[in-house]
Amino acid sequence: MSEADETLLLDLLNTTPVIDGVPRDDLADAEAGRRWLAAHGGPVSEEEWRELRDVRPALQAVVRGDAPPSALARFVTGVSRRASFADEGIEWTLDLPDGRSTAVRAVLAWDALRVSAPGRLRPCANTECRLFLIDRSRPNNARWCSMAVCGNRMKARRHYQRTRTAD
Repeated sequence: MSEADETLLLDLLNTTPVIDGVPRDDLADAEAGRRWLAAHGGPVSEEEWRELRDVRPALQAVVRGDAPPSALARFVTGVSRRASFADEGIEWTLDLPDGRSTAVRAVLAWDALRVSAPGRLRPCANTECRLFLIDRSRPNNARWCSMAVCGNRMKARRHYQRTRTAD
């Protein structure tokens, strides 16, 4: 899996943030979708945007543990890899279906991360946040999408609750 595909996956999962208590959808319309696709190196088309909007909730549910991995099956139907030989060895080419190549890349990135770094992709521990994180810390104990935002909020909330209980 390339670093670009890992970034694509995390960015896709995080296109439904809650900002100042208001849910937002960064892929809400076709124009926003085209901009997002272009920024992430995907083919820019309405069909690609629609597939992204379909795969996103499925990926979010799988990462949260609310759906089994089989919920992603329809997005990888028809995907194959072709081998060709080069001087250095075998080169693999991924054959992606037209109109859903970016969605397929996101699903394959999820699977590669699941295998190479099990348990490192997860939702933010702040229940009011809808973002996800990839924990790159050695002990694998990161809990928040952002220590500066969610981490501080959760710590302040726990401190407030402890001081109220102590009174």
